[in-house]
Amino acid sequence: MSETPQHDALDVTSAETLTAGTRKRAWSLLVGGRPAAPLSGARYTDTSPVTGEVIAEVPDAGPEDVDAAVAAAQRAFPAWSATPVAERVKVVRRIAERLREHAAELGALDTLDGGNIRRLAQADVHSGAAMLDYFADAAHALKGETVPLTSGALHYTVQQPIGVVARIIPYNHPTMFAAGKIAAPLIAGNCVILKPPHQTPLSALRIGELIADLLPEGVLSILTGQGPATGEAIVRHPAIRRIAFIGSAATGLRIQQTAAQSGVKDVSLELGGKNAMVAFPDADPLKVAAAVVRGMNFSWAGQSCGSTTRLVVHEDIAEETVAEVVRLVGELRIGDPYDETTDVGTVVSPEQFAKVTGYLDIARAEGATAVAGGTPLTPPGLDRALLVAPTVLTGVTPEMRIAQEEVFGPILSVLTFREEAEAVTVANSVEYGLTGSVFTNDVRRAHRVAAALQAGYVWINNSSRHFVGTPFGGLKSSGLGREECEEELISFTETKAVHLDFE
Repeated sequence: MSETPQHDALDVTSAETLTAGTRKRAWSLLVGGRPAAPLSGARYTDTSPVTGEVIAEVPDAGPEDVDAAVAAAQRAFPAWSATPVAERVKVVRRIAERLREHAAELGALDTLDGGNIRRLAQADVHSGAAMLDYFADAAHALKGETVPLTSGALHYTVQQPIGVVARIIPYNHPTMFAAGKIAAPLIAGNCVILKPPHQTPLSALRIGELIADLLPEGVLSILTGQGPATGEAIVRHPAIRRIAFIGSAATGLRIQQTAAQSGVKDVSLELGGKNAMVAFPDADPLKVAAAVVRGMNFSWAGQSCGSTTRLVVHEDIAEETVAEVVRLVGELRIGDPYDETTDVGTVVSPEQFAKVTGYLDIARAEGATAVAGGTPLTPPGLDRALLVAPTVLTGVTPEMRIAQEEVFGPILSVLTFREEAEAVTVANSVEYGLTGSVFTNDVRRAHRVAAALQAGYVWINNSSRHFVGTPFGGLKSSGLGREECEEELISFTETKAVHLDFE
């Protein structure tokens, strides 16, 4: 195990004290389990979307740093892959426990760095630790099978680790993804290169400091980078044959193209969504409204690929449902993300802020009406925070851009329908197919519509909740592969068939 000392904990009593600590810290990459400056010396500026202030100078890894991380991983792989699964499980459980011990610190970092409200950012740490524990529990799935084909031979399969694998994660749940997404590949016996998002790099780097001593040298590297060069170097590296990416559909497509240019690689993609909640006239409008507001993930400014950004509601209950949605949205408390009473966080960056506000202009130009929100916000004391009011748009029709394109912001579009077939057509009219939701008290209709929705994860009379152990992933432009289940664990292995002849 690495003997790298942990840095002192950051002071998280306020945004000001935390910022003072992040500014003073000499943030390092984790290369093969050891802290390292980028070989080029390059760094980039990290700015908080809450305060508008520079909070850190972050290492900007280049291709040479990727090469160093891969070389360390290749040296470590033979011993790590040969480590008994039970021992790898113990290591992963220790990582989970270490993160829980530092949940307040990591959550506060994510609030400062990404704008998520503090209580949910801290809950994300526990979700990431729970994912580590889930895959530790799921290690039993790493087994082969015997196949009775002939009487004179034994035919069996084994699951073997791939080698050096990469995980590229998004900015909306930084700690949860940094922790949870290294779990399956580590349990499976791989060495991991983790690429955090450039917008929210600090919690992943802090995790590297916290857990370096728990893993053998070389098994884990954490490489931050401002532009696409870091990620492209990872995807192109010929020794990295398994890549898992979470992010936008456009970036996922580029990763597929780039990976194919440098080798035969296994690529899984968990991409965007333009998800529909379909509410039929027998559904309770109050329950539909509560579910769609919860499903919109307004608390982290709608920045979730699974958000129910389209409410496709029957004309008979549309008025009552929308009125309740507007009431609930009006009760959301907007303020300092560090305040435990705040309900809505910021968008992550000036670029994302411009995108979200730009889509509000597009929606109005297309004929939609904002019956709630629709504007940026500048609460007292937060004049530099990147806040957009939770927004409800009516008058939306299926062909509008706001109904077709993923915004990744706090904008709910309301569309109405008359017949079941129309509702299904509207729900399926987008390029995405990640999640869907059906609200009805008719059990036949519920299953019929759930089957017809082109989505990989469907709720009936519910929204937003993930049930770890069931496969999460999308259809169409929402991705390839499934996560949060045994299938994710197995995807970080290769199947080998062995035939032993007795004669």
